[in-house]
Amino acid sequence: MTTTQGLKSRHAELWQKMTHHPFVVEMGDDTLSVERARRYFLQDYVFVNDLVAMMSMGVAKAPNFEAASHIHSFLSAILDPQSAAEDAFFKRVFEILGASEEEYSAVSASPVTQGFGDFLVRTGLEGSFEEIVTVCYVTEGTYLDWGTRLLAQGKRPSNPIYREWMDLHGPAVLGDFVAWCESFIDSSELGRLRPAVDRAFHTALRYEFLFWEAAYSADPWPDGS
Repeated sequence: MTTTQGLKSRHAELWQKMTHHPFVVEMGDDTLSVERARRYFLQDYVFVNDLVAMMSMGVAKAPNFEAASHIHSFLSAILDPQSAAEDAFFKRVFEILGASEEEYSAVSASPVTQGFGDFLVRTGLEGSFEEIVTVCYVTEGTYLDWGTRLLAQGKRPSNPIYREWMDLHGPAVLGDFVAWCESFIDSSELGRLRPAVDRAFHTALRYEFLFWEAAYSADPWPDGS
């Protein structure tokens, strides 16, 4: 059993809860309320800043140019001023979901978003490169999991934001990066790092589940992880 297989096996119940959350199911079925989607995307708009911070520190900690290039390539899709794809997507989201510029410019982190963001930044500052890649594997791999499933099921909701969000998390967009994260983790000599890698995996997965929960239930600090 590989390292990533072992991690997913040990935390299979939580992985299942995250990737099959009612938020995901309802999005695919075109029954997710705009209110819930709006809460999610407003918080994701805040969250992405801390994800970028962690991954930027990952570039600095990479053991070689090849590893750094994979993190850099993923970051460039978010930060490249020539494409501005990420920012343009969020602006389309907020226009369609009815969030004003004043609202999304002033939105503050919920307790879940703040906790998740603090964990990301601390992992970037204090964690090993292996821990950073493990967190990336969770944040992107869980989304690739549900995105691939919904696309394979032929889900095409009427809301254009839901459709685009699904497409952005399918194999064509996330497949190569998640595959690299998995291969890097599985080929690394973790040794004494193994407990820290398991902790990074589990903590990131818990926060991913709670992120759905907070948006779905409107509870800023939900329980049940």
